[in-house]
Amino acid sequence: MTDTNQRIVLASRPVGEPTAANFRVETVAKPVPADGQVLLRNIYLSLDPYMRGRMSDAKSYADPIAVNDVMVGGTVCQVEMSNHPDYAVGEWVLTYQGGWQQYAVTDGQDLVKLGKEPTLPSYALGVLGMPGFTAYVGLLDFGEPKPGETVVVAAATGPVGATVGQIAKIKGCRAVGIAGGAEKCRHAVEVLGFDACIDHKAPDFAEQLAAACADGIDVYFENVGGKVFDTVLPLLNAHARIPLCGLVSQYNATELPAGPDRSGMLMVQLLVKRIKVQGFIIFDGNQHRYPAFAKDMQQWLSEGKIQYREQLEQGLETAPQHLIDLLNGKNFGKVVVQVNQPL
Repeated sequence: MTDTNQRIVLASRPVGEPTAANFRVETVAKPVPADGQVLLRNIYLSLDPYMRGRMSDAKSYADPIAVNDVMVGGTVCQVEMSNHPDYAVGEWVLTYQGGWQQYAVTDGQDLVKLGKEPTLPSYALGVLGMPGFTAYVGLLDFGEPKPGETVVVAAATGPVGATVGQIAKIKGCRAVGIAGGAEKCRHAVEVLGFDACIDHKAPDFAEQLAAACADGIDVYFENVGGKVFDTVLPLLNAHARIPLCGLVSQYNATELPAGPDRSGMLMVQLLVKRIKVQGFIIFDGNQHRYPAFAKDMQQWLSEGKIQYREQLEQGLETAPQHLIDLLNGKNFGKVVVQVNQPL
């Protein structure tokens, strides 16, 4: 076994879109666990849009990553060494404290046990983890879908959007996706079971979306913003609900968009149609819903009611470019980077 630990740190804060220069690969000594600690061998690293926000020092719901600190991220790990009575060598765990590195040390308080031989351990970073939980709580608790309603979700083949659309179908709704490109739209309809999926890159995107939502939109699950939201807004029905979990189209912005101030028009729409917009952070007061989510999602997966696509990449050093690509919509499914081979 190696005595070194490869890690990726934030070298500088990006202005606009991140570049490779904002990251630095370092090789340091492998950490050694003290009494009451375990050494984690990070196997899978999750890449998610929220990471762009953590690279900025703008005020937000979470503290920024300090320059020269290890990039944050959820990891699925195995215990390589244990000085803790509750953790055995070889056991699989999930943590959000491991970050972009091959090894990490913890006292165990942040760990979620996944068992000795989980069938698909990386799924704990996707459909069985934070993205799936975000889709479940956001749609069911804040979107409150009712049978027969139309649910629209952007980034429809990403880990959150794909799950939102499939849960909407399970709950008896009509699911319309928005995605970038014909291949993703075909996947949403043919594999995920959406009723329709519209390519936001199409020149007649607005017309296609209006045709697909002939009875209007009752729930719009917002995780993109920008021109997609502008197109959705006039189609929203009275008493529509908008769960808001992200605005990926805005994360690299350095200034307000050009054009007239449209905030007045937006507020009029919200008032006249009595539209409910609810921003939420999944780990902010929603933990009580996790047992129901875990039970339902495991059942839906076993019954084939939920399909899941994972984009598995290799090598920690590739993580910066894959995050940059993700922020530009070049991913197809949940992006996971394999950092180490299992024990």
